[in-house]
Amino acid sequence: MSSASPVVIIGGGVMGSSTAWHLATDPNFDGKVVVIERDPTYARASSALSASSIRQQFSTPLNIHLSRYGLSVLRRAPELLGVDLGLKEPGYLFLGTTAGEAVLRANHAIQKGEGCAVELLDADALRRRFPWMSTDGVTLASHGVANEGWFDGPALMQAFRRKAREAGVTYVADEVVGLAQDFVVLRDGGRLAARTIVLAAGPWSGAVAALAGIALPVEPRRRSVFVFDVREPPGVTPLTIDPSGTWFRPEGRFYIGGTTPADGNDPGGAPLEVQHQEWDEMVWPVLAARVPAFEAAKVVNSWAGYYEYNTFDQNGIVGRHPAMENLVFATGFSGHGIQQSPAIGRAVAELIVHGSYRTLDLTPFGYERLSAGRPIRELNVV
Repeated sequence: MSSASPVVIIGGGVMGSSTAWHLATDPNFDGKVVVIERDPTYARASSALSASSIRQQFSTPLNIHLSRYGLSVLRRAPELLGVDLGLKEPGYLFLGTTAGEAVLRANHAIQKGEGCAVELLDADALRRRFPWMSTDGVTLASHGVANEGWFDGPALMQAFRRKAREAGVTYVADEVVGLAQDFVVLRDGGRLAARTIVLAAGPWSGAVAALAGIALPVEPRRRSVFVFDVREPPGVTPLTIDPSGTWFRPEGRFYIGGTTPADGNDPGGAPLEVQHQEWDEMVWPVLAARVPAFEAAKVVNSWAGYYEYNTFDQNGIVGRHPAMENLVFATGFSGHGIQQSPAIGRAVAELIVHGSYRTLDLTPFGYERLSAGRPIRELNVV
């Protein structure tokens, strides 16, 4: 593929930079790539504020395969990207009540069918495996015994960005304020012609799409993360998701945790401010009840970040717009984008260079499902 007009990527976070790197290093691509990023400090970027975890315990097979490729890239990061991303793999642990058993078992069947290393534990088995945990109210748990954990997400973003620039990609610090068939308009008044436009603007993708009159159900949803210390660490701890939606995992010598906001308290575009009452009212009470060692937990830091939340079905929107065909989406991942960014970048690059997906068919995640009213619901959204 070659053209005087470049491929323009709107958004220089982990998704946009992964796409840029995969494009620039594809031997069949001989064009130019320009990435437009309105905040080169990445102070509010979801990539920089993510809890940066990776799992295969999804209810959607495509999500499993996307994260599986992402894991392979994380493991090979020193070779591919020149950086050690500090990958740790203690697994994920989803806890379920009687009411949630059917979903856990259905998800387990899907995951085992896709070759995931996951086991179901009843309450007795859970107590034996993790004696530091209270199993009150828990009747079944799903435990990923391999290929799940966490890593340095901001370092992954910066590595993709650095390697993309080394491969010849140009980064422009500006904001897209106009979007048309073959060009974008920048806030500084410039107009940049484009053969292909990739929309990877994260939580703001819906607003950018609206510049071209395109309805895209992606909006910012705030999530607070709390860093806490405990006197006596309980022992080896996977990333644990309580039935309430509260989650926790180790982070160095500390722990981090958060929760899904209460019903009616999860508006799109809420200010990017930590909701401290979530710790007092929702997070700490669950932690103290679930892990006795956390009763004396002390918050030592906190931050807030945005999910690029797909309000339609909480799955990514990837591929060409059916009418504006030179517009390619890479957005809407609803909290699991950073772990899937390697595979999405690869897929979008394949679509641009070869005209079709080569390694993993992401057609089911296409924009067409929105207008057709065919959601692919991801049940495991953390």
